[in-house]
Amino acid sequence: MNIYVGQLPYNVSETALNELFSEFGEIVSVNLIMDRYSGRSKGFGFIDMPNNSEADTAIKALNKSMLKGREIKVNQVQQSRRDKRAKRRPRY
Repeated sequence: MNIYVGQLPYNVSETALNELFSEFGEIVSVNLIMDRYSGRSKGFGFIDMPNNSEADTAIKALNKSMLKGREIKVNQVQQSRRDKRAKRRPRY
């Protein structure tokens, strides 16, 4: 399951996110979104966890929790409407 993590402190690292979420299960990847010009975090990122029940537990436990003085948002990434249409109709 792909998980969105928002309202992160700008000084949080991918390692810190990995440690935070690994308490709940296996992590496939951590992707902290960075500003290409300043090199600073944009304050959000994505975590990929292969086990949906572990991911659900992490979302419930960490949503609206405090991380370095900020209340973070954690939820499942919703599939876009365009992606849903692309899966329904085969392109030739």
